[in-house]
Amino acid sequence: MEFRMEPKADKISKPSDIIGVILAAGKGVRAYPATRFIPKALLDIGGKALIERNIEIMRDQLGIRKILIVIGHLGNQIIHYLNQKALGVDLTYIEQKEQKGIGNALLTVEKHVANTRFLLMLADEFYVDSNHSQLHEFLDQEIDAVLMFKKEKNRAKISNNFTGQIRNGRVLALIEKPAVPDSRLMGVGTYLLNNKVFEYIRNTRPSTLRQEVEITDVLSNMAQHENVFACTLSGIYVNVNNTDDLNYANYALRERFFDQYKVSVVIPAYNEEETITEVIEDFKTHPAVDEVLVVDNNSRDATHALAIQAGARVVTEKAQGYGCAMKCGLDEAKGDIIILTEADGSFQSKDIPKFLEYLKDCDMAIGTRTTRQMIEQGANMGSILRWGNVLFGKIVEALWWNLEPRFTDVGCTYRAIWKTSYHKIRPYLKADGPEFAPEMMIAILICRRRIIEIPVSYRKRFGGESKHSGHFRAHARTAMKMLRIILQHRFRS
Repeated sequence: MEFRMEPKADKISKPSDIIGVILAAGKGVRAYPATRFIPKALLDIGGKALIERNIEIMRDQLGIRKILIVIGHLGNQIIHYLNQKALGVDLTYIEQKEQKGIGNALLTVEKHVANTRFLLMLADEFYVDSNHSQLHEFLDQEIDAVLMFKKEKNRAKISNNFTGQIRNGRVLALIEKPAVPDSRLMGVGTYLLNNKVFEYIRNTRPSTLRQEVEITDVLSNMAQHENVFACTLSGIYVNVNNTDDLNYANYALRERFFDQYKVSVVIPAYNEEETITEVIEDFKTHPAVDEVLVVDNNSRDATHALAIQAGARVVTEKAQGYGCAMKCGLDEAKGDIIILTEADGSFQSKDIPKFLEYLKDCDMAIGTRTTRQMIEQGANMGSILRWGNVLFGKIVEALWWNLEPRFTDVGCTYRAIWKTSYHKIRPYLKADGPEFAPEMMIAILICRRRIIEIPVSYRKRFGGESKHSGHFRAHARTAMKMLRIILQHRFRS
């Protein structure tokens, strides 16, 4: 079965005669539960799917305009995802009807790459700042295959991949998952090949472990009789086998570019003239903050004018409610990272560095006000409110136990999220009131995103009583709204 998608206009490198091949048919069992409902090729790294990133490498570094994608498990999702992108390449989809390993997958493209070289990449590998363009140096040489290797200090990682015996740049043999690696070179899933590889696939015995023709065995046999050379990979590389690898890939990308990300602080405000200036000045003067955005939720006092005077950007949300104001602020914020806080002075900018550090390792970091040592005397955190938030946190944990969340405060509105992660959860955010706070947390879980809870300082609020937790009846109303939204999402899931 084959599908075609016409190329869309985009600026790309000088065209190349090489054809690209991306293998994306696997089930990704080891990456469960992240791959329970989506193929591993669509796992998200920094707001972009793995397969999209590898298409961009082929296009931008090697000028490849024709790419064959071998699909299988949940392949229609890959077609749908890429069909929405303006990638500037011609994509052909080829179905691998039985997932029998890389060797079998390669045979499905044989007739499409006859008499030409092709670049093979695995869809579940992640590269940043790579030097794939260096493969151009081998195109004018009589070479049958070029394999890419990365220098790796951690021998355990090499033991989980493959290494090679290399002399003067020539590959003599490959060793799959060496127990004790005698080389610091780790093989990666990028190969420049010609059509000789197909004969070696047919003549290589399936492995005894998985009964599949392993690409490492194929290329090792090929290296003994043909001209097979090595190319050293630079930059960041992650073989995304499981959720730990996925988390590390996201961390590596965020860490690499963290100083380039912009930070927006969003403050919902309803009649907060007593405190809005102080809060804006606190957050606006923090060196990490690039923008303070105040969402005026129909204030009848001087909140709007004072916010502008204090230097904030102000937008108005006519639909009343905390959730309405927050969705407006999240939609309007310009930053790559969005920090949500309150206009009543109960939270401080000094906790921003904690949020930013943890955001390198997760999609959303949420505060918890249940750490006694960080609650200021007189703060609105009595025993009923404190233990109520803990209870509801444990209810969410129990209902989504398979995702292993850890929550002690569903009502803390001091939190931070990546804008790309917010875009993923946006369709799930329906709440208009205070129940929006736990709904955000649940949406992150539903979308299989990573969420971490951190303790934050909690001060006595200024400027009057809380709209949602100022007295027992307000506590009860908010609690019922939160419980309702939690159960609705659980049963809907």
